[in-house]
Formats: sequence, C-alpha cells, structure tokens
Amino acid sequence: MPFHRSSTIARPRPTLRAGAAALVLALALASCANVEANTSGGADTRYIQGDGSETVFAPDERMDAPEVSGETLDGDQVSLDDYRGDVLVLNIWASWCVPCRTEIPVLKEVYAEHQDAGLEFLGVNIKDDRTAARAFVRNLEIPYPSIYDQPGEVPMAFRDTVPPRAVPSTIVIDHEGRIAARVIGETTYTQLSDLVDPVLAERNGEADPT
Repeated sequence: MPFHRSSTIARPRPTLRAGAAALVLALALASCANVEANTSGGADTRYIQGDGSETVFAPDERMDAPEVSGETLDGDQVSLDDYRGDVLVLNIWASWCVPCRTEIPVLKEVYAEHQDAGLEFLGVNIKDDRTAARAFVRNLEIPYPSIYDQPGEVPMAFRDTVPPRAVPSTIVIDHEGRIAARVIGETTYTQLSDLVDPVLAERNGEADPT
C-alpha cells in the first residue's frame, strides 16, 4: 500500500519510518528471501535467496522422501505415497513470490511434455492466503494440484534430507519415492528437463540406473 504524505508539516521521525518501510517493501518484492517457516524446536529455518543451483543424486545415493500429506487448495487429501510408481516434481511456491510466477510456464511445459511418460507434478503452497493462492492457480491455469501448507510444514519435513530453503524450490522424486534432485530457486526449462529425463528413463527401463 503506498504511503500518503500528511497535509501537515512532516516531522523527521515519521518520514524516516515511512522511508524505512518503503525500503523493506521494495526488498520483499525484489526477492523471496527471509521467509520464516515453522520454527518449532528453535531450529534456524529461514529461507535463503535461491539462485537456481541444483543438487543431483545418483540412484545409490538417494534418500527416501519423508512422509508428506495434506489438503489441497481444492480440499482433497493427497500424499507423496499417492505418486509411488511415477516420477514426481514437488514445487514449493507462494502467490506473493515473483520468481514462482515467472517459472510457472516452465513447469507447465515440462509437465505437458512428460506426463504420458509417467511424470507428475504436485505443488506446495506455503506462507500464503488460501484465497490468493487459489486466484494464482486459476489465473495461471496451473493443471496440477497443490497442498495448502500455510505453516510451512512440508519444507520442514525435508529438513533431514534436502531442505528446500528458498521460495520457489523444486524437488524431483523418483518412482521408488527417493529424492533424485533439488533446485533452490527458480528453475528453467532446460534445467528441469535435464533433471527429470534420466529419472523417467530409469522408471521406464530405458537406461541403466547405475
């Protein structure tokens, strides 16, 4: 919300406060860093600035994804176990996050191109208002479901494996329910395609997973 100057003579302290508030707002819009997740247990769970860096795990190095379940924005129950046997792209997002918006066309394109090969997508909407999140999904015509996770419990569930500590973050889970790759920050079409293609090949028996 823009700040309106009073009709009275401005005093130094209110002006300073308004300037500081405007700076904070500008920084918040410039990046999606420093978003507080669930801080139970006193752990440092602050989100960091995502730079699109990726981590890839060979099949014999992969950890099992944690048990994750929740209610979607449409009110349905869903869990990661529902996707066992398929390759799953788990995308952490929020409607207020600018990079989340700009990467949606990439996610949709990769999903459309690989869905028939056994690729599924599941979003996780965190730290958000449900109405704003639903409008985001509707306006951008996102074709896959998203868990509504206002407290940020799903990212916390990954804290002992590959915590997605930026918004957006993307995790690729193989058909056996193991974590195959992670991207911290906004992903690209080439990057995401290069991550899911070999995992899909494993699932479909088209490559030696070793």
